[in-house]
Amino acid sequence: MSASFEGKVGLVTGGASGIGGAVARRLAEYGAKVVIADLNGEAAAEHAASLPDGSAVALAADVSVEADVKACIATAVESFGRLDVVHNNAGITGPAKHLVDIEVEDFDRVLAVNARGVFLVLRESCRHFATRQQPGAIVNTSSAAGLRGYRMRTPYSASKHAVVGLTKVAALEGALAGIRVNAVCPGPIETAFISSVAREWGGGDIDKGRAEMSESVPMHRLGTPTEAAALICWLLSDDASFMTGAIVPIDGGRTAY
Repeated sequence: MSASFEGKVGLVTGGASGIGGAVARRLAEYGAKVVIADLNGEAAAEHAASLPDGSAVALAADVSVEADVKACIATAVESFGRLDVVHNNAGITGPAKHLVDIEVEDFDRVLAVNARGVFLVLRESCRHFATRQQPGAIVNTSSAAGLRGYRMRTPYSASKHAVVGLTKVAALEGALAGIRVNAVCPGPIETAFISSVAREWGGGDIDKGRAEMSESVPMHRLGTPTEAAALICWLLSDDASFMTGAIVPIDGGRTAY
């Protein structure tokens, strides 16, 4: 990636670890100031402290709560004077159950974080860019489960399909204002979520599950957060200036079937 983020300010939700954590690190290494928001405020603070001095601040935030999302935007402005790029990444998986066994409360919680949360971050980011009459770039994290159905993942799949729809609408509405909105659809990436899924696949044996999961990927391996972060940061960069409304898989070919 040739573009620099010098002089830019980024917000990463779910930024304490995994893909969000890798994006926060890459943005900081390429010159950005970064706000790391995460439900786990302590982990967010630890990650911020691990980045180059003065490049990051952290806050505890639940993206399903409107006031918390507004606080994320305000923190960027108060700490660094502006906001330019947003990785709208926070999400949860929900229970691994058949559709007929899912409780309404479980469904609602997943949709609250993964759909309403993405909507709130999109809305507040776009409001900020529009009010300041400045361009901006947003990348939403959907999933391969937002492109196809997955057994035992009804709320998660529904929520990630919703992210695809939100991305397209926001891209269309923001285009003339210079607000670019894209989404990435990760497949199996080496994160805590995938470790939990691997345990399920392997009947409690995480190594067996990881091996089986790798075999299900045409490239016969899992991806890494660093690989996902490289794509996301490119989409956030000026190098991707004609990219908006794109839904980009990063899954080793899994959705090519």
